[in-house]
Amino acid sequence: MTSPRPRLPRRLLLSAICALSALALVPASSGLAAGVPAPRAAAATFTDDFDGPAGAAVDGAKWQIETGDNVNNHERQYYTAGNSNAALNGQGHLVITARRENPNNYQCWYGRCEYTSARLNTSGKFTQTYGHVEARMKVPRGQGMWPAFWMLGDDIGQVGWPNSGEIDVMENVGFEPSTVHGTLHGPGYSGSGGIGAAYTLPNGQAFADGFHTFAVDWAPGSVTWSVDGNVYQRRTPADLGGNTWVFDKPFFLILNLAVGGYWPGDPDGSTSFPQQLVVDHVRVTTSDLRPPA
Repeated sequence: MTSPRPRLPRRLLLSAICALSALALVPASSGLAAGVPAPRAAAATFTDDFDGPAGAAVDGAKWQIETGDNVNNHERQYYTAGNSNAALNGQGHLVITARRENPNNYQCWYGRCEYTSARLNTSGKFTQTYGHVEARMKVPRGQGMWPAFWMLGDDIGQVGWPNSGEIDVMENVGFEPSTVHGTLHGPGYSGSGGIGAAYTLPNGQAFADGFHTFAVDWAPGSVTWSVDGNVYQRRTPADLGGNTWVFDKPFFLILNLAVGGYWPGDPDGSTSFPQQLVVDHVRVTTSDLRPPA
């Protein structure tokens, strides 16, 4: 990261790998030389436009909802189940809401929890290797807010973090309203040593003022980040200082809104609640290049 942060591994319960859909190759008449892998048309493999009635929970065939606290980052929230903190709004959006509350006497690493929020992932339901991964979202605002759209290697249950790899498509911390971060984490480059860069909106605009599209284009040996189609960094094994590239395998998706923690710091008197991460869509398409055999 361009902004140091002593972040520790995120705790997650993990599961099985989903099979990727078979994809049609372009015809042999495409003119490619014999022995050269044929390109293939990009195909949608995961789409959620969050259509449904207001108050409905997310599609359980696509997402699972995590519950509990997170001592690893010293976050302050308790992630709740069902639609308490993650629900459709009836207008084609998923709304993840962080509240200053504790309706069920939730217990956190620091004692009685002060906040609730939600975290969703696709582990055991959807994974993919390579392609275009994007979410169109409007982030919350305020000190202590930490929304993120990211991915973890599906083998995390076997190899642990950071050997699993982590691709942060977008993270924002409330004290930087105009800036988001994209980062790789892996063995030898995790936590504050992650490899990444920041993207800042011009003219003092804040990401909380409107929707923006955060994406990565992921291919064998490279990950490229963009905001609203504007590419701001590309990372390859050459950027890792001799450490191992762990991004040529299946990953799953995660959406969450954390409250407090080592990096963003805790909410203060200037932070108003509730705060919301509003997600218009999440879409994944295949790469238009066949990975190496």
